[in-house]
Amino acid sequence: MDTLSYKTVSAKKEEVVRQWYVIDAENLVVGRLCSKVAHILRGKHRPDFTPHVDCGDYVIVVNADKVRFTGKKWSDKIYLRYTGYPGGQRQRTAATMLSKKPTDIVELGVKGMLPKTKLGRAMVKKLFIYTGADHPHQAQKPTTLNLD
Repeated sequence: MDTLSYKTVSAKKEEVVRQWYVIDAENLVVGRLCSKVAHILRGKHRPDFTPHVDCGDYVIVVNADKVRFTGKKWSDKIYLRYTGYPGGQRQRTAATMLSKKPTDIVELGVKGMLPKTKLGRAMVKKLFIYTGADHPHQAQKPTTLNLD
């Protein structure tokens, strides 16, 4: 019997080469955008994906204030937070969240799709969200990623 010796290659954190991507979020549905961004931040699009290593890439999301929801989510979707005090549960609809902190809609969506560990917190640090079309990361020469 002829046995072939295949070895699974695991990525090491020192050997990971990261790329920069720019995603224009204008007229994109929030959930679909966030799942694709989380996929890239986690590194699952790479052939050398290793679950216990942060091998994801950097993602810049521009025009985060121009995202859209389907259905009646602008009025029905509620974002909850807790101040830490008794009776301190606060809630906002998606429409008020867009008017006060539009970047939080995308950030909270992506954070919820990443692991809730030290590794997940390291992954979310590679996410940069901006409301306008401009970003200060021109020096990294990011590649434009089309999610349509």
